[in-house]
Amino acid sequence: MALIQMVMPKMGESIMEGTVLSWLKKVGDKIEQDEAVLEVATDKVDTEVPATHAGFLKEILVKEGDVVPVGSPIAVIDTEANGTASAPAPTPAATVATPAAAAPVAVANHNPVAEDANRFYSPLVMSIAREEKISMQELEAIAGTGKDNRVTKKDILAYVADRTATPAVAAAPVVAAPVAAAAPVVQPTEVQPVSQPAVSYSGAADIIEMDRMRKMISQRMVDSKRISPHVTSFVEADVTNVVYWRNRVKNEFKSKEGDAITFTPIFIEAVARAIKDYPMINASVEGDKIIVKKDINIGMAVALPSGNLIVPVIRNADQLNIVGLTKRVNDLARRARENKLTPDDLSGGTFTVSNVGSFGNVMGTPIIMQPQIAILALGAIQKKPAVIETPLGDTIGIRHLMFLSHSYDHRVVDGSLGGMFVRRVADYLEAFDLNRKLF
Repeated sequence: MALIQMVMPKMGESIMEGTVLSWLKKVGDKIEQDEAVLEVATDKVDTEVPATHAGFLKEILVKEGDVVPVGSPIAVIDTEANGTASAPAPTPAATVATPAAAAPVAVANHNPVAEDANRFYSPLVMSIAREEKISMQELEAIAGTGKDNRVTKKDILAYVADRTATPAVAAAPVVAAPVAAAAPVVQPTEVQPVSQPAVSYSGAADIIEMDRMRKMISQRMVDSKRISPHVTSFVEADVTNVVYWRNRVKNEFKSKEGDAITFTPIFIEAVARAIKDYPMINASVEGDKIIVKKDINIGMAVALPSGNLIVPVIRNADQLNIVGLTKRVNDLARRARENKLTPDDLSGGTFTVSNVGSFGNVMGTPIIMQPQIAILALGAIQKKPAVIETPLGDTIGIRHLMFLSHSYDHRVVDGSLGGMFVRRVADYLEAFDLNRKLF
């Protein structure tokens, strides 16, 4: 018998634990390698965890609802071909006994729910409910899309968004009864900060509480400005050849690949090439050490329908051609807007690009994604009169121009490196081959 311990995988650079939402397999089931075994929730995404080996699920070491640190054992897989469903028959008792150290965590998480809930709620969902002041009556009324109609992170965040957008007329009487006793304790800390700025407004005003994702973004942006002294360099690039080439090939690409080719993959290609020329820009800082990354993994800021931003990562961007980059960009953007990104899609970035031009902005001063040390904002492409140098002398013509805004961490990137890097990106865009073949 060959027994393999399956552990909670690392699901992102800043993610240290995951909440077990549901087991998709039961003890004795045969599983294939990379087949989904359980669903796990983190503070970023809900995702399925695949089996590390093929065989039979011999033992489940953690229960649904348990919060499990990354690297901790969660199951035992019997990889021998003669493993059968009968072998793990006694495991229900063993399963309870084995994770004894984790039991207090599980009990602590379940107690608030067990008293007055008619169905199971994960600690993550309960945490969100507490933060957003959702009563148990409201929680019970939310339609769940998870296994056995359980409320997932996506379900409760959608409910919070709807509740924020629409005044909660029906919810008021429901909340009043159970919360009345606790009101004197909650009111001084929760309501007072909101009421103070309202005094300064003489006219009508809407007070909107940040959703959970906006709170995280807010905290990370403040942390980044505190950690990294930001400097921004600007370059205006002539991207006329890029515009003409993309206009010429977009119909061919659409007919062959069934997808659109945008400017974003072209810009990312230029950024990847410039990083190879200036590898010190592809780094992070740990104490007084500069960690220069060999892999070029470019994060791409995507605006969500909610207005929030998320940054999926294109791994090894320097190893993809323009077709591969286009497919990757489109896939990540599509899945980001559909809330289908995995933790792996969001981790490992070494440099970030933000297309502020998609909002009609000509330039910006982006904030660095920690622990990276630089980020590039791409401005809107505009037609402008420009001086054109020719063998016969200078002339005036209409060109397609755009600003590149490069913010960098002045602890480790001086103005010379930061400026030369963004200038090199512009050079690659300006030298783009108008006759380049698509396939």
